[in-house]
This record gives sequence, structure tokens and C-alpha cells, in this order.
Amino acid sequence: MTPHPSPFPHPSPLPLDALPDHLAAARWFGGKGRPFTVSSVTRVAEIPTEGEPRVVIDIVEVSYSDGAEPATEHYQLPLSLYAHPQERLNHAFISWYADDTVDAADENESWRHAYDAVHDREAMAAWLAAFAAVEPDGGAKVTGSGSTGLVLRRVPGHELDPEAVSTPFSGEQSNSSVMFGDDSLMKVFRKLTPGVNPDIEIHDVLTRAGSEHAAALYGWAELATEDGLLQLALLQQFLKTASDGFELALASVRNLFAEASVNLDGELSVAEAGGDFADEAHRLGEALAEVHATMAEHFGSEPLQPADLAALGDRMSARLDAAVGVVPVLAEYRDRLRATFAATAGLTGVTRQRVHGDLHLGQTLRTVVGWKLVDFEGEPAKPLSERREPDSPWRDVAGMLRSFDYAAHAVVMTAESADSSDDPELREDRARAWADRNGHAFLAGYLGDRDLTPDEDALLRAYVADKAVYEAVYEARNRPGWLAIPLTALADLGT
Repeated sequence: MTPHPSPFPHPSPLPLDALPDHLAAARWFGGKGRPFTVSSVTRVAEIPTEGEPRVVIDIVEVSYSDGAEPATEHYQLPLSLYAHPQERLNHAFISWYADDTVDAADENESWRHAYDAVHDREAMAAWLAAFAAVEPDGGAKVTGSGSTGLVLRRVPGHELDPEAVSTPFSGEQSNSSVMFGDDSLMKVFRKLTPGVNPDIEIHDVLTRAGSEHAAALYGWAELATEDGLLQLALLQQFLKTASDGFELALASVRNLFAEASVNLDGELSVAEAGGDFADEAHRLGEALAEVHATMAEHFGSEPLQPADLAALGDRMSARLDAAVGVVPVLAEYRDRLRATFAATAGLTGVTRQRVHGDLHLGQTLRTVVGWKLVDFEGEPAKPLSERREPDSPWRDVAGMLRSFDYAAHAVVMTAESADSSDDPELREDRARAWADRNGHAFLAGYLGDRDLTPDEDALLRAYVADKAVYEAVYEARNRPGWLAIPLTALADLGT
């Protein structure tokens, strides 16, 4: 971002000293573990309401003192402001302050109690009403005290229900989502970077193309700043019949393990177990292939040139070298993995295009009408510009293959599967068998009526290995007891 003090011209009255503790405790704050200060808070917009609460948007600038990049970040705080404390919102309280713009006879009436608006149904009703008032394929500039160019946009094809009651979704981390009854879902982007957000961009293309494998986009909110466009939130279809893909996979593995514990001869076939997942895995592969085809049609695709492929292998090797510093045992696989990565330089006939970028079973939903892919934002830790760059579709395929392996071994690692009467080797064999069966079914669905070419196989192996190296670093830092999952996968890649 440019070096001027702030791209947002209106200071917020929200006290700075109240915010570090709030940020540090928030699930969506990306600076955990880094020393930081709150350098500024600015008020950029207000959603019109009649009476209380006032519904505003503040943006917090965070500065880090550890010398690492990024040195600064910006986070969105959607707020609801009340003159008096709201006990029902105690869990969402941020701070209070004296509002010197209020002409009140009673001094108490000039105080403002600020709450995270995501948790306030009154505030979210104002957001929904503002979206509902926008004409499809048009933009409505929101006016109000402190607004600097907030615009709400709508996609045609769906009439919003302005009476729907909001409920915050508790399962998200890097962003915050609110469900409006069974009608729609609003995702609030917490960490803000100037530019087009791929979650909005890709959902817009897939919606207008009539894709059956993504939630329909209903609209989004964006803000013009001196540093460029900030996209603050998206409104999309709420998939009320959806089941989380990772949870479905876990249930299938548990069913296999439960039946295996009854059949002590150890001869039970994965295909014979109740809750076999292979047909669903095949359909999921078909869904991803269709989404990739739609994205290639609308965003375009291009051949990966030899220099591009050589650079890809070099980046993978560099990530491996960095990972060895965190997980020294990876050095045992370094020569073999370097050869796998270097082999990408000689490949032909492979292309790159816009992809999901962070695909795993947790980014999929099974509905009564088939599989849906969600969260096209890409890896949250990457800069926005990198998340919009084209990549090989095999990166998405590799992410899903690794996710099948994780689903199987997550059950092995949990207490539910750790029955002392079970043979650990038998549990491991069954986990591998489940992951292999479903990985092959997924890949068959993705490929359709053709086979994987040797060059595609080499590229896919490189992406799988690269993903497992990333997983090893993550597990070493966060769940050391699970480090064996990616390490076993890396060992198996050489067999």
C-alpha cells in the first residue's frame, strides 16, 4: 500500500487502546503470534437505519514490529452502536466512547457502546434491507455520516427476503458469515486488500454462466479508496440442504472402521463397508471438472511454457528447503522430492487457468442437487494479487487427493478409532485403502472417459508432494501429533 498515513479519510472515534485485545481474541485475525499495535481506526461508511442502532463500518490498521512482511494490515469492523449497553450483545462488545457529535441534554445519552454487528440481528437487518433496495445489475451508493463511497451491487435472478432473520455462522475463521434464514448468506471479509476479491469475481462468473456446482452470487459490497477498490462482503445463496464434504467423508471412514471391528478376520473390503463414499467421490470429481471448464471458458487458459514449468519446480524446491528448517526429518526425502519437482521442467501439453486455489473436502458441500464448491478466495495467507493468478488445475486436484488422505487418517488419530482391541497396523491399512479407493474414484470422475497422461501424472505428483510439504510444516507448528500423516504420504510417493 502507498506510504501516506491512511487511505481512509475519516477518523473513527473508537478508542485505539480497546482494540488489540479484541483483535488478538478474534478467530479471523491473521496476526496472531506477531507483535503489533493498532495504528489507526477510520470510519468509512454507514448503513442507513431509523433510530438505533447506528450501523457503521470501521477499518483498523495494524502495524507489526517484527520486521516481517506484511508490515501493516487492514481489518474490517462492522459495528452496531447503541447509547446504552445491550446485555444480549455482551459477547460481541468491543468498546465504548463519548460521541462529541451528539447534542444531548443528558450526558449519558452521548455515550456509544460499540458491538460487532455480525452478532446483532438489528444491524444485520439493516444490511439486508440495504441490499434488497438495490436494482439488479446496478449499484446503489450508500450515503450516510462518514461514508466515502460504499456501493452495494446485486446480481439478477433472485429476490431477497428482507424479513429473514440473521444468525452468525460459528465455523469460519478468516472471515465472518451470517445466514439470513434459509434465503441467503453474507460473508464479511475481515482482512482487506485493495483489488478484486476472487471469491466475488469467480462466483459472479459461475453464477452468470449457470453453473450447478457453486452457490449463486446475489450481490456484494465495495468501497472506493485512494489505494483502489476494497471489496468488503458478498451475499450469496444459502445452501440449506447442504452437508459438509469433510464431515461426510469422516462418517464414511468411521463406518468402515466400525464394521471392521466386527469382522475380526480383517478381510472386509472397503467397497463392502456401509457408507461407501466412492460414488460421491466420483461425482465430486465430475463437479470439479465442470467448474474448471467453465472457468477456462470465461477467464481463458494458456499453455505452461518450459520456463514457467522450470520456475514452478524451483518454487516447490525452495518451499521444501524452507520446510526442512522447520521439519528437519524432511531432509530424508529432499533428494527424491527435488527430482519430482525438477521433472516438471520437461513436461508438455499442460495449461494454466483460474482455479479454486485452496480446494479440500472442507470447501465442498453436498446438497440434494449435487456437489457445490465454496470459498473461491484462495489461500488467505497469500497476497490478493497472487490468489488471482492462473495456475494449473492439477493444484486443485492434488488438494482434494490430500484431503481424502486426511479424512481417513483423522479418524485414525482421534479417540473414536483408538480402541485398544484394534490392531494399529490394521487401522492404518484400512485408512490407506479408503483414501486410495476414494482418491481413484475422484480422479476417474475428474478425467471422465480418458486416462491421465504421463505428463499430467508427473505434474500431479509434484503438486501432491508440494501440498504434503506444506502440511508437514503446518502440523509441526500446530499439531505435532499429526505430523505422521503428511510424512507417510511423502514416503509413499517414492514407492
